[in-house]
Amino acid sequence: MAKLLSCVLGPRLYKIYRERDSERAPASVPETPTAVTAPHSSSWDTYYQPRALEKHADSILALASVFWSISYYSSPFAFFYLYRKGYLSLSKVVPFSHYAGTLLLLLAGVACLRGIGRWTNPQYRQFITILEATHRNQSSENKRQLANYNFDFRSWPVDFHWEEPSSRKESRGGPSRRGVALLRPEPLHRGTADTLLNRVKKLPCQITSYLVAHTLGRRMLYPGSVYLLQKALMPVLLQGQARLVEECNGRWAKLLACDGNEIDTMFVDRRGTAEPQGQKLVICCEGNAGFYEVGCVSTPLEAGYSVLGWNHPGFAGSTGVPFPQNEANAMDVVVQFAIHRLGFQPQDIIIYAWSIGGFTATWAAMSYPDVSAMILDASFDDLVPLALKVMPDSWRGLVTRTVRQHLNLNNAEQLCRYQGPVLLIRRTKDEVITTTVPEDIMSNRGNDLLLKLLQHRYPRVMAEEGLRVVRQWLEASSQLEEASIYSRWEVEEDWCLSVLRSYQAEHGPDFPWSVGEDMSADGRRQLALFLARKHLHNFEATHCTPLPAQNFQMPWHL
Repeated sequence: MAKLLSCVLGPRLYKIYRERDSERAPASVPETPTAVTAPHSSSWDTYYQPRALEKHADSILALASVFWSISYYSSPFAFFYLYRKGYLSLSKVVPFSHYAGTLLLLLAGVACLRGIGRWTNPQYRQFITILEATHRNQSSENKRQLANYNFDFRSWPVDFHWEEPSSRKESRGGPSRRGVALLRPEPLHRGTADTLLNRVKKLPCQITSYLVAHTLGRRMLYPGSVYLLQKALMPVLLQGQARLVEECNGRWAKLLACDGNEIDTMFVDRRGTAEPQGQKLVICCEGNAGFYEVGCVSTPLEAGYSVLGWNHPGFAGSTGVPFPQNEANAMDVVVQFAIHRLGFQPQDIIIYAWSIGGFTATWAAMSYPDVSAMILDASFDDLVPLALKVMPDSWRGLVTRTVRQHLNLNNAEQLCRYQGPVLLIRRTKDEVITTTVPEDIMSNRGNDLLLKLLQHRYPRVMAEEGLRVVRQWLEASSQLEEASIYSRWEVEEDWCLSVLRSYQAEHGPDFPWSVGEDMSADGRRQLALFLARKHLHNFEATHCTPLPAQNFQMPWHL
């Protein structure tokens, strides 16, 4: 009876992976008392095949879940319609509640029938036995066997806790349950006395901003967190995860962040290969509708690096909602996992981000300044200009206030706090992070990210002459035009390198540098163009085109 109840309440099983010989435990190693022996059969190379009863019950429950999701998103309009028609009176609501209760009882009965179908399936019984044994004892043998199953990630045991590193328990400066530290935006109106009257005046605007951010705004900014989209993408995500596990020997792990969110991660270890780049770990930060199963992790994998991918809060197996604070909390536990559990030194970690993933990447680089490098692909400097682009002009004040208070993705501000090597990849046909049309390359917000970085690090070089010539270089829409501008100013790369190395040897590596202070205008132009070319590479593609492995290059450094 206990096993039947476990089958009723157990997670949905999607696939049973084929076993890999390299992962099988040596025969001489005795099993723990709670370990369960997994069968070796040809079925381990196929998707899990539920029995008819489980299959049909699953379909009914999945359909009910979709209807519930649609009802949830349309509930404000439905309530408004019912109120106008007078259907919200007590005499109408009571019968409706009876119908709803009957429907819930029927769905509970369907769930019980699904459990019976699972109970009659030897494969599911074997799986639930291994899952229960792993929850009782997370031995390496039990976790190895559990890794052969792909199932609802909510039932996967926690592998790493945010408080696990001993340094976190001893330090008062680390994250608390309220979250890690973020850079807060400056007040919109400086010098205004924060009196009770002013607070009352601001309250309606603050309430409106909160409602917009937590309803429409968050879902527009992170469409990948919408349940219906995830449901539609489920077959693709399962296929991508199977590829990572079966072909790349990927390892699933659940991380518990300081805010209680569970973060879904996948680690591919290349340290045992002959390729030297396998000793480096690339932590990948996905876009606003990206998942590690089908996202940018493929680029560093093809290039031979060890890779750690993770899903935003609210995406796939990760819980929570993707607000900036939750995003930073998730990134913090991912980096801690890489250092304290996977055994990578910060100097061997590279942060790679695509699109909106630049926020968590720049936060990690700011908070962990010893990471070796950062690569930002198709990212932007600030969210406000992009948000204003897609919203009506009459909403300008509301949009700006909402972004600054609740969705403040201040990538450039965080990037300027990082002292290490940076490479920006600008897509010349980007249709997402341009504020006008894709053909207008100067409206690409990647340009502003580069300019703010260079102006922070080399303020004397990026004075009027340097800023003007870099803008001309950024306007080039082809490699031929870039080379033409570069050669027009006769940039001597050897001279630029010698100037920068001499300054570094005399003053140290910490930015900002005052190099170019006593330099001619021509010299500043040369240095500005040289630095711009080293920090930004063009890629002729649209926003969502996968980055080829040959374009995944380490940033320049002296």
